[in-house]
Amino acid sequence: MRLLTVVGARPNFMKAAPLIAAIRAHNLKASDPIGHILVHTGQHYDDVMSGAFFADLGLPAPDVHLGVGSASHAAQTGEIMRKFEGVLSDTRPDVVVVVGDVNSTLACALVAAKMSWDTDGGRPLVAHVEAGLRSFDRSMPEEVNRIVTDHVADLLFVTEPSGVENLHNEGIPADRIHFAGNTMIDSLLAFEARADASAILERLGLRSDPGQSPERYALLTLHRPANVDHRQTFAGIVSGLEELAAECPIVFPVHPRTQRRLESDALGSTLVTSGLRLTSPLGYLDFLCLMKHAWIVVTDSGGIQEETSCLGVPCVTVRQNTERPVTVTRGTNVIAGTQPERIKAAIRGQTRRRFSREMPDKWDGRAAGRILDVIVRTHAGRSRSTPAVSAMCG
Repeated sequence: MRLLTVVGARPNFMKAAPLIAAIRAHNLKASDPIGHILVHTGQHYDDVMSGAFFADLGLPAPDVHLGVGSASHAAQTGEIMRKFEGVLSDTRPDVVVVVGDVNSTLACALVAAKMSWDTDGGRPLVAHVEAGLRSFDRSMPEEVNRIVTDHVADLLFVTEPSGVENLHNEGIPADRIHFAGNTMIDSLLAFEARADASAILERLGLRSDPGQSPERYALLTLHRPANVDHRQTFAGIVSGLEELAAECPIVFPVHPRTQRRLESDALGSTLVTSGLRLTSPLGYLDFLCLMKHAWIVVTDSGGIQEETSCLGVPCVTVRQNTERPVTVTRGTNVIAGTQPERIKAAIRGQTRRRFSREMPDKWDGRAAGRILDVIVRTHAGRSRSTPAVSAMCG
């Protein structure tokens, strides 16, 4: 079997790394090893957003790098599709795995689903890791990517029960849906001990010695266009952090996209006077260490909602909704919106609570193994099927 994995943006790397590790482990004992091809679209293209994460996660160098870079949604998606079609034609994988909900996910799933090999009319199976999540907010580009990808994929690997329910409600056949667990949590559990050895707390002046407990601090991440592209919304979020900034430092690793926005609007000086400590983007291990020891995390990231729930760290999400409801019902997350008073109230409530590390179902570090088992079985069954059945699968 030839399996091709697509990554493109930083969240993809943490979700794909456990699957690649599972393939390596499979090949050590299998009589018919899996041929693996790693394709990086280049959606996140600088060293911090990409290269540092590859190093931290032990990912191999990509076999193919499309070098797409930043662009509008339409231009970026179209360019990925154009370049990926040639890669598929050259490599002819049996399975294409896409992860998450970024433009690379959608673009490569569409190309693979519409591909037809000239010789037999077959095409690769399309597997979507992190399927079924829904915010029910079509204004989010990621929501459109999730819906379309799920409806063209053959195998849908779900991270939480809401995903199964959503896919059933959308008419997806049950035999395509697999509740496998969360590969992002696989990565967290695998690398947590290494992250503990990070010196990021010392570098930021939050701890004088590795043997000591760090001083109290909060962690902030913001990158969504709805929050950082609208000056009034962004200013409202910063205003909502005033009480927290009076109690402790707020560390703000600035996403490149957010940095460009701050510079264009001259908001950077405002943030500094608001008590925020701005840093450059961090690698995976440094950020995991910073998140694990934070008093509270304020974010608009979906993945961080999951990671804080796993770590037992209070999280306030500055959005109107979440596609990850298990982080609210079983985790440490609360949805605050973007109004200053609601953010302040949510922070007050969360810092008074005490959380344990209660893991949602199947967030046990073994999701990637379950996913690979299903892929191997499905491919084996497809290989034994008749040409007529293969054509029906396509």
